[in-house]
Amino acid sequence: MSSKVHVGSTEMEEGLRNKKWKVFEPSDKIKKIPKRLWDIGKEDPRRVIHALKVGISLTLVSLLYLMEPLFKDIGSNAIWAVMTVVVVLEFSAGATLCKGFNRGLGTLIAGSLAFFIEFVANDSGKVLRAIFIGTAVFIIGAAATYIRFIPYIKKNYDYGVVIFLLTFNLITVSSYRVDSVIKIAHDRFYTIALGCGVCLFMSLLVFPIWSGEDLHKTTVGKLQGLSRSIEACVSEYFEEKEKETSDSKDRIYEGYQAVLDSKSIDDTLALYANWEPRHTRRCHRFPCRQYVKVGAVLRQFGYTVVALHGCLQTEIQTPRSVRALFKDPCIRLAGEVCKALSELADSISNHRHCSPEILSDHLHVALQDLNSAIKSQPKLFLGSNLHRHNNKHQNAVSQRNRANDVSSKAAEPGSRQGQSGAVSLSSFRTDTSALMEYRRSFKNNNRSETSAAAGAGERRMLRPQMSKIAVLTSLEFSEALPFAAFASLLVEMVARLDNVIEEVEELGRIACFKQYDHARDPTADDVRCEKPANIVISVGAAE
Repeated sequence: MSSKVHVGSTEMEEGLRNKKWKVFEPSDKIKKIPKRLWDIGKEDPRRVIHALKVGISLTLVSLLYLMEPLFKDIGSNAIWAVMTVVVVLEFSAGATLCKGFNRGLGTLIAGSLAFFIEFVANDSGKVLRAIFIGTAVFIIGAAATYIRFIPYIKKNYDYGVVIFLLTFNLITVSSYRVDSVIKIAHDRFYTIALGCGVCLFMSLLVFPIWSGEDLHKTTVGKLQGLSRSIEACVSEYFEEKEKETSDSKDRIYEGYQAVLDSKSIDDTLALYANWEPRHTRRCHRFPCRQYVKVGAVLRQFGYTVVALHGCLQTEIQTPRSVRALFKDPCIRLAGEVCKALSELADSISNHRHCSPEILSDHLHVALQDLNSAIKSQPKLFLGSNLHRHNNKHQNAVSQRNRANDVSSKAAEPGSRQGQSGAVSLSSFRTDTSALMEYRRSFKNNNRSETSAAAGAGERRMLRPQMSKIAVLTSLEFSEALPFAAFASLLVEMVARLDNVIEEVEELGRIACFKQYDHARDPTADDVRCEKPANIVISVGAAE
């Protein structure tokens, strides 16, 4: 008995020990952290470079605090240089310039205004001075906060206004209790300027990262992504066998997802690119606003690609035997659209104008062939109503005579048997025009004393007839209409492609792209560009 208890307690201790060790074992999420960190750096190596630049910058400004000679001259205000590096040094040079300018300008204006208020309130009594400072803080704080709601200020100088409020209140309020506030403000301004200088040095001279280049590359990537999405959509739509592959869906979705989600990214990159200096051999201003316009037309084009992708996921699908009738013109049309998008991407990437034959004759031939193929199959889109249209007048006359017979029998008492025989589904046409003529003739020939009975008979006849028309219509049109939507979206792409080409050509004109030359390498150097003001400049190769 005791041996069993001892064995049981030993097993219990071993179980608790194993459980204790399992608690300290890392979970799967923790094990994946190193791989995720590696993937982040592998996706964009510039992130590693930026992290090293921030570390070096913080080390440099920390020397003001760590080295005794520097600390004696600056004092505890050296910490403001560290704070400046933390908040100002951004990923790209344009973002650093924007925040550095805002911080410097906000600090300078706030310090000047605080000194002026200190000079005015210095001669007044202690009570009046406190009232004056409190009033100034209220007015300046309310006015600066209200200015932040202006769209232009919110977009470009919001950070500067925040720094202005912070610096102004720190100097003004602390001046009431501290006598040497002017010296403290001078030291803080110098340390902030020193921190901004370190940030600008690291951003502009040490492996600089330009927002303009990022905007340029993302525009090229969006054109290429749309081309891949269209090609994948059309190839999957006309596959002979239906295949549920996640790779094709991901390829389609990833192609246009970056385009649809690009508005905020484009606006931010364009804002920071506007602050950057002219850092390339092309001595013209970077056309950031035109890149934003190109992104806008690409989003409009991308909405059509999304609708085209939706045609692959509808509940009602055109049979593949019917799709095969239009496969060749659709594939050729989509191929020409993809070819044009790829040409536009190469044009922007190589800083040259696109080919004059970007909309080739093959595109127009493919459009005409698709139109001819659709016209050659009218039954798929019009159904059997086309054949019944020729007998419209004869059936309408016979229908009118039957309606008169029904109304005359409905007026006689005890004629329920004749009325029930008149409500036969097979005795009426299922054409909508005939039913409408029947309703008009029925209303014209009906008498006031038999209106209730005739109305009940009409409802009993029309409701089953209309439901039968709906069923017949769905059977005739459900197979062809999905492809009609698919084909119309392909034609809409061609129409919107013209807008994309127009904006890219305008981008090339503003940025002075090189002229397209069949005989030369598109990436050749020393191509001359003529500006509207007849100033000839030398344009370097694309970087």
